[in-house]
Amino acid sequence: MFETIIGLEVHVQLNTQSKLFCSCPTSFNHEQNTNTCPTCLALPGALPVLNKEALRKAGMFGTAVGATINRTSFFDRKSYFYPDSPSAYQITQLYTPIVEHGNLTIDFEDGSHKTIRINRAHIEADAGKNIHEGSISKVDLNRAGTPLLEIVSEPDMRSPEDAILYLKKLHSIVRYIDISDANMQEGSFRVDVNVSIRPKGDEKLYTRVEIKNINSFRFIQRAIELEVARQKEAWEDGTYESEIVQETRLFDQVKQETRSMRGKEEAADYRYFPEPDLLKVIVDDAMYEQICTIPELPDAKKERFVKEFGISEYHASLITADLENAHYFEAMLEQGITAKNAVTWLIVELQGRLSGGVTPSTSSISAVMLGTLVKRIEESVISGKAAKEVLDYLLENGGDIDDVIEKLGLKQVSDTGALEALIDEILSSNADKVAEYKSGKDKLFGFFVGQAMKASKGSANPNTLNEILQAKLAQ
Repeated sequence: MFETIIGLEVHVQLNTQSKLFCSCPTSFNHEQNTNTCPTCLALPGALPVLNKEALRKAGMFGTAVGATINRTSFFDRKSYFYPDSPSAYQITQLYTPIVEHGNLTIDFEDGSHKTIRINRAHIEADAGKNIHEGSISKVDLNRAGTPLLEIVSEPDMRSPEDAILYLKKLHSIVRYIDISDANMQEGSFRVDVNVSIRPKGDEKLYTRVEIKNINSFRFIQRAIELEVARQKEAWEDGTYESEIVQETRLFDQVKQETRSMRGKEEAADYRYFPEPDLLKVIVDDAMYEQICTIPELPDAKKERFVKEFGISEYHASLITADLENAHYFEAMLEQGITAKNAVTWLIVELQGRLSGGVTPSTSSISAVMLGTLVKRIEESVISGKAAKEVLDYLLENGGDIDDVIEKLGLKQVSDTGALEALIDEILSSNADKVAEYKSGKDKLFGFFVGQAMKASKGSANPNTLNEILQAKLAQ
């Protein structure tokens, strides 16, 4: 039996307006090599100037994970050459990062919890992007110099499930505190996975393999599973020492395998030394106060939803896991509806109808629309069944809630006169069953309700209908 050891390095692109050491914009998907200047192109004589906003956002993350914020930190130079790095080095923080020693708690479906330690989070400049077209390779340096926060966990995860729960929680936190859009498809939340195995009960850490730049939770889980299987097979075959070496691997989603990319460099290979063009970084009292002031975090919002609105922890977890979902839910409640109904119509009815990656916030149904629809149910304007028809219609065609209710003829009849006439006709047509009901067959009440709803084509207000029917049968 083997135990899996997983540590994660997550590169979060900070959502500053300009790059880390120059004023070039960080906008995504602009024409290649247009967001560049002498500094991010590393031209001779160009000097870096630290973006204060990147420092503030990095510190906010430290506050969110209960970490130590180093009031004095330093930048270091990491030497290496790749075509997408024009300076042949990266400015990063090795020895004294801005954030150290935090932690993050993950929650399992069975109600148990686990704390994952965060070793550090440091600021560094991103590289550019290589574009390969057949036998030609191009370099786009728009991204060069974009501010990154590299978040390094301790090797505390023991399964792919641990890793995915940790990453989803981390993803949620950086979006809640608004330091990154964390868009995995655009590369603003990139994950490197370090994986090793060891026999159960062994405390030694064996050779770890790093899998680089995986951009979806599903691929991360699959990459870990494949790499663990590869290492176990090598161990069982007696080839572990020769086959499992410290290296960087890539995940091939088409071939469903990890394959070697390059040998893993050690710190000494990068020839780190203090960055000579930057002074030490000091967080003054004013900035420290800003750093310590962060928006409501997912766990706090979940706890508030449970206490304030009386919804279950499970439903609160589902809603608060995604920032847009939480905002959507709160906007629904602003329409003056009950939290219980808001939960049902958001999680069960709306989300149950969405597919293809569409979420409530990206769907054609706004929070105000859905909240208004629920309000019409609570006002007894329409029934719950009719509201489902309205929702289906809106998803297909759009429109105004009240206009659609009128158009589809779904407005409930609450006119007591009209309902009394309808009920009198039903009771008259079923005199034998009325006699049976009055002789003690109470279950026939449901029969009369069904006949009345059928006659009204489902438009009768159930509460009003029941009251009138009970009064008539009691005569």
